[in-house]
Amino acid sequence: MSKRFTLAQAQSLIPTVDPLLRKAIESKGRYADADRALQAFHHHILITGGTLVNPGEARAVKHCRDEAAQQLRDSIHEVQEYGCVVKDLDIGLVDFPTLFRGREVFLCWKLGEPAIAYWHAIDEGFAGRKEIDQDFREHHRGDRAQ
Repeated sequence: MSKRFTLAQAQSLIPTVDPLLRKAIESKGRYADADRALQAFHHHILITGGTLVNPGEARAVKHCRDEAAQQLRDSIHEVQEYGCVVKDLDIGLVDFPTLFRGREVFLCWKLGEPAIAYWHAIDEGFAGRKEIDQDFREHHRGDRAQ
């Protein structure tokens, strides 16, 4: 069973989750850059038969890619350790499980938003986001009853 949050509990985690998410996004970008560079090395090797390739440079780029991949995994793992669900690193989307009227749903927060203002059913995703209204505030709960 995953952790379930009240709106207040989830909101209190935003200052912690925000920098971790930013670090994951930055690591993902560094990984992608290094991966493109490695693919360029491989393409050059195929075209030239391996001549004029600096193996030390290729090893350094591979090390950079591997390091970025580990930092990405670590950042995502750290967010998940809090009970959050990283949904989309391209737009910085994180969900917080909660119960609304007895069914599991997600509080939905996107990087850059000042507060958690939306929720959605598990099968609806980001496109199904609904504004948190008074009904939701009164009838949602985390692991402990409010």
